[in-house]
Amino acid sequence: MRVGETKNRIFKGLTAIASASVLVIVLAMLVTLIVQSLPALRHFGLVNFLTTADWNYALNNFGALRPLFGTFLSTILALIVAVPVAMGMAIFLTELCPNKLRGTIGTALELLAAIPSIIYGMWGLFILAPFLEIYFQPLVGQSLGRLPIIGSFFQAKLAGGVNIFTASMILSVMIIPFISSIAREAMAQVPPMLKESSYGLGATRWETLRHVVIPYTKMALAGGIILAMGRALGETMAVTYVIGNRHAALDSIFSPYTTITSVMANEFNEADGLKLSSLFALALILFLANFLTLSIAKRLLGGKK
Repeated sequence: MRVGETKNRIFKGLTAIASASVLVIVLAMLVTLIVQSLPALRHFGLVNFLTTADWNYALNNFGALRPLFGTFLSTILALIVAVPVAMGMAIFLTELCPNKLRGTIGTALELLAAIPSIIYGMWGLFILAPFLEIYFQPLVGQSLGRLPIIGSFFQAKLAGGVNIFTASMILSVMIIPFISSIAREAMAQVPPMLKESSYGLGATRWETLRHVVIPYTKMALAGGIILAMGRALGETMAVTYVIGNRHAALDSIFSPYTTITSVMANEFNEADGLKLSSLFALALILFLANFLTLSIAKRLLGGKK
């Protein structure tokens, strides 16, 4: 028994060290980002750094507004496209899909999450971007582009399909498996008695989904969406390939732009001094944004339905 107790203590100590190492690594990363970004934050000021759109190498003036805006705009556009598609997939696989096809479609959906991001970027650059440029952008320009006031925002000002809209479409494809898998697991946990009771009262399949399944799983669905948002915020290579990496005012959703991750990927190797510190400050902002979104997702996924 003494030997068993000793082994248990050793095992407990090793697992505690393994768990604590995660916290140490996260704290070490946070401390590094803060220390490295302090020169830029002291020079520009936190508020000024967040609200300045200029990114000028010659004047040594750097601001986070455009990369920050591009990051959140591309993420929101991606969610607008991905959420309905992912929810439709989850509903079909859990409620409507024949058993023979359920495994095949589910495996294909999971495969999307396993594809490396650089492959998404190459596919977006050579396939999706030309397709959107030739077929989609002119269609949107001829329809939504004629609206008063906001119409110019839907017209392509520069030739080419490399822009923030293409980056958003790539992100939407990448986050669909995350939303759909969580939605499928949540819908599978709905007690059959609730659905059978709904059908017994004369409700249709759509009414059962709307009034029983979705309300029962709404917290888990919200957590899955926020989790996918955190995934989209931190995507680097796929976005860098197709966003255009242009530090200029955004005059259209079909214009090249920039994000925090694309700026860091393109400029980190050649940066030094104040520019390097500014890139670390961008990384710190992204780190905190991801931490916040993932914390909210964790709370929603772990909460009561």
